[in-house]
Amino acid sequence: QVQLVESGGGLVQAGGSLRLSCAASGRTFTSYAMGWFRQAPGKEREFVAAINLSGASTNYADSVKGRFTISRDNAKNTVYLQMNTLKPEDTAVYYCAARGGTKGRIGVHEYDYWGQGTQVTVSS
Repeated sequence: QVQLVESGGGLVQAGGSLRLSCAASGRTFTSYAMGWFRQAPGKEREFVAAINLSGASTNYADSVKGRFTISRDNAKNTVYLQMNTLKPEDTAVYYCAARGGTKGRIGVHEYDYWGQGTQVTVSS
C-alpha cells in the first residue's frame, strides 16, 4: 500500500504560478513511477504529467507542455508539479498517482494508488 497526500493547491490569477506537492508513505517510494492528473467539473479525469522511477524521464500532456514541470525527490518521498503561466482552463482538482512500474504512463487505469486531490482555481 502507498498513501499519497497532495498539497499546494489554491486560487491564483491567470499568468501566475503554483507548486503542488505529493507526499508518499508506505511502501518504497522508489518502486513507483508517479503521475499527475486533473479533473474539471463535468469532465473526465485527464493526464497531466508523469515521471519514471529515477526522475530522469518525464512526459506531459500537450496542453501543459512548456508550462508545467514534474519532478521528484526520492530522499523526501515527494513528487512535485510546478505550474507556471496558469490559465483559467487549468482549473481542476489535481491528483497524484503511483504505479508499480518503471515508467510513467498516461492512462488513468494504469495507476494503482491515488491521493485525495487538491483544488486549483485560476481566475481570469
